[in-house]
Amino acid sequence: MVDKEPTNTTAQNPSASAREIKALAHPLRLRILRLCGLHELTNKQLADRLGQDPGTVLYHVRQLHAAGFLERGEVRTGESGALEKPYRSTGRSWNLDTALSDAGTDAPLAPLDALRDELMDAGPDSLATLSRFVLHLSPENAENLITRVQAVLNEFVDSDEGRSDQPAFGGMFVLHRTSD
Repeated sequence: MVDKEPTNTTAQNPSASAREIKALAHPLRLRILRLCGLHELTNKQLADRLGQDPGTVLYHVRQLHAAGFLERGEVRTGESGALEKPYRSTGRSWNLDTALSDAGTDAPLAPLDALRDELMDAGPDSLATLSRFVLHLSPENAENLITRVQAVLNEFVDSDEGRSDQPAFGGMFVLHRTSD
């Protein structure tokens, strides 16, 4: 059984350390966390699913493990009889307040890069919806929108365990200032 990531958003989110921010600032690491949030997976299974070299994936798994975002599952016997050492998400990344802008110029885009890679892997028929918009918002309006959208998302996240027999959907809500 994989640990469910905590979803209590009423409590203040703790600030991430520099090490945690750095660990979350790479799109491949974010994809590893998502996969290990759904299933306990070995390094080889992760490498196969992500189309990456096992050595590259192991490096990123070690970074996530050292930052406390992954933990080792129980050693198990694989299909070939070899011992397997799976990893699972600890759920710590779910509610951390991460200032990815402090991690370097490309770090804030890591979640978008991870989502793009996941969409490419899933194929064009996987997209359930896409909405692009431009709104004129005061800071208070923006905060209200964020709070309301987050409340709807939390409602579904908090009740997700009851739908584990259904297909998994990923998503992201992004609100940004435009350049003009």
